[in-house]
Amino acid sequence: MITVGSLLGVAAVALGMVLTPGPNMMYLVSHSITQGRRAGIVSLGGVALGFLAYLTAANLGLSVIFVHVPEAYVTVKLAGAAYLGWLAIRTLRPGGTSMFAPGELPVDSSRRLFTMGLLTNLLNPKAAILYLSLIPQFVRPEAGHVLAQGFVLGGVQILVSLTVNLVIISAAGTVAVFLARRPGWLRMQRRVMGTVLGALAVHLATDRVRPA
Repeated sequence: MITVGSLLGVAAVALGMVLTPGPNMMYLVSHSITQGRRAGIVSLGGVALGFLAYLTAANLGLSVIFVHVPEAYVTVKLAGAAYLGWLAIRTLRPGGTSMFAPGELPVDSSRRLFTMGLLTNLLNPKAAILYLSLIPQFVRPEAGHVLAQGFVLGGVQILVSLTVNLVIISAAGTVAVFLARRPGWLRMQRRVMGTVLGALAVHLATDRVRPA
C-alpha cells in the first residue's frame, strides 16, 4: 500500500515542476488567449499524453535506452533546447509578443492543437529522467506490486500538472486583460519570460548530467 508520505512527496515535486515556466506553459497560455479555453484544454490533453508516454516508458524500462544509448538522449535534449531557444528569440526580438498578449494566430484544428501539445512535452527528455529518478524513491517493494505503485505515483504527478494547468488556462484571459491595460507590465513580463526561456535553453543544451 502506498503511504500518504509518498503521495504527498510526489505531489510536492510535481507542483514545483508545473509552476516553473517552460514550453508547456507558453504553448497552453498563448493558445488559450488567442483561440479560447477550449483550445487550451485540447492542447493540455496532448501534454498529458506526453507525460503518460514517458511514465509508461519509465515503468516498463523502455527509457533504459537513454542510459545505454547516450546519443539518443543528447539528440532529444538538443531538440528541446533548440525549441526553447526559438521561443525565447520570438519573445525577446523587436516586435516580439508576450504569451499573455492577445494577437492573431492561425486557428488550428483540434487535432493540430493536441499534436503540438504532445510534441511540446515530448521534446523534453527530462520528463523521462524525472520518472526514472523520482518515482523509485517513493516505491516500497514490500508494499506490493511495484509496477502498479509506479503508475499510481506517476498518475499523481500527472493529476497535479493537469489541475494547475487548467487553472492557468482558465485565468489566462483575465491576466491578459490586466496586462493589456498596463503596457509597461506587459513589456516587463515579455522580457522576463524571454530571458527565462533563453536561460532554460542554455541550461538544457549545456547540461552534462546523464541518465544513470
